[in-house]
Amino acid sequence: MKIGILSRNSKLYSTSRLLEAAAQRGHDVEVVDYARTHMNIAAHNPSIFIGDKELNGFDAVIPRIGASYTFFGTAVVRQFEMMGTYSVNESVAISRSRDKLRSLQLLARKGVGLPVTGFARDPKATKDLIKLAGGAPLVVKLLEGTQGVGVVLAETSKAAESVIEAFRGLDANILVQEFIKEAGGADIRCFVIGDKVVASMKRQGKEGEFRSNLHRGGSASIVRITPEERTTAVRAAKVMGLNVAGVDLLRSNHGPVIMEVNSSPGLEGVEKATEKDVAGKVIEFIEKNAKEGKTRTRGKG
Repeated sequence: MKIGILSRNSKLYSTSRLLEAAAQRGHDVEVVDYARTHMNIAAHNPSIFIGDKELNGFDAVIPRIGASYTFFGTAVVRQFEMMGTYSVNESVAISRSRDKLRSLQLLARKGVGLPVTGFARDPKATKDLIKLAGGAPLVVKLLEGTQGVGVVLAETSKAAESVIEAFRGLDANILVQEFIKEAGGADIRCFVIGDKVVASMKRQGKEGEFRSNLHRGGSASIVRITPEERTTAVRAAKVMGLNVAGVDLLRSNHGPVIMEVNSSPGLEGVEKATEKDVAGKVIEFIEKNAKEGKTRTRGKG
């Protein structure tokens, strides 16, 4: 098979591991810097180029779209879909998961466990938002933040009001969520491929840090997840429409609650913590599922 990895940097751990795994299984694989492409939006003959080279003949693509490139990156994925190329994660699913508010609303509609979450625009609703989330301490999140950036733990109601007002002053959209104290600054990343959790790790925030992101100095270790956590992670990925997803959940007193569903989950932390060949499992999934034109959202925007 000819497989394209849509990534800005071939030296990134996740990209290089996918490249290595595909090559080891005998596939013709190429890393495509999607940000350098241009597209011909033509009726009956859509095409993609880098310079004067047309990118065609791919049986499948693996999107590794950075958060700051979501709009353009998903347009590239959509163009490949229009060309009949199988995408591991479809453009609509990536866009859906990147919109934090939309994703939480979709998960809630399907009955997936979530922290109590509030959203409002009116400054007069600030006190009501804080009350809805169960009062302080609570978490205030920028909708556009990634990797723990723009996530603040407000210890008191006054602090929460100040943070919310500050973000509003920047005309930023925010969520207010209950603080799951019993999680102890740890979350669980479940790596879902298809309808299975193929690997899971516990991410523990460094001392004094409630955010467990590895980019912020957190540590990762292998963890045994419960059947309920496994089912919740798979359901969350399915609601988003993602075939490959990193599902982040917290262990709360009322069961597992979903924090985020990531459409481009990193491989380094989970592979090193679990010593599993997760990249190989992604390629294996492509081998079983990639067929020309097999995209549910092909041509549907």
